[in-house]
Amino acid sequence: MTKLSRDVIVINELGLHARSAARIAEIARKANYNVWVIKGKKKVEASSILDILTLESPKGSKITVKIDDKSDLGVLDDIVKQFETRFGELS
Repeated sequence: MTKLSRDVIVINELGLHARSAARIAEIARKANYNVWVIKGKKKVEASSILDILTLESPKGSKITVKIDDKSDLGVLDDIVKQFETRFGELS
């Protein structure tokens, strides 16, 4: 069975802010099905920058990225990579 979600930690100093949310949304829009960003009990569509920002995720926050279909595994991997590389930020 293919895992359709991955947990990540926000490691960039500025947390999940507008630029990083925009990058997630840009990648999520390439998906064939819904992509979700989940923090605690709140689940939002990853294609919406504003929805992502409502999660209020500073550095150290635990986030789950979830896809609805295994055909979007590449999208999931690309979003997770953004978290792992601090969205290209130096600090």
